[in-house]
Amino acid sequence: MIGILLGGFAASPWMRSALHYVAIALAVLLFLLALRRTGERAGRFAERLETTEKVNDVQRQMLEAAARRPRDRNELAQRLRDGRF
Repeated sequence: MIGILLGGFAASPWMRSALHYVAIALAVLLFLLALRRTGERAGRFAERLETTEKVNDVQRQMLEAAARRPRDRNELAQRLRDGRF
């Protein structure tokens, strides 16, 4: 029964052209949805990259500060005397 109905739709020239346009519209819709999903994924990746860069910058600053710290109490006292702390 369903096969007969679908066969009748495909036999009519108007229905064939309508099915053709529906197939084209469906393909365009699927392409746009895939494009949107790809854009969202790229946005999440860019956000993750920006966050990673911020974290790396903070860690670099912490390492630089640790490299400049006094090594022992004597060096700390000397810096305090010289006014460089």
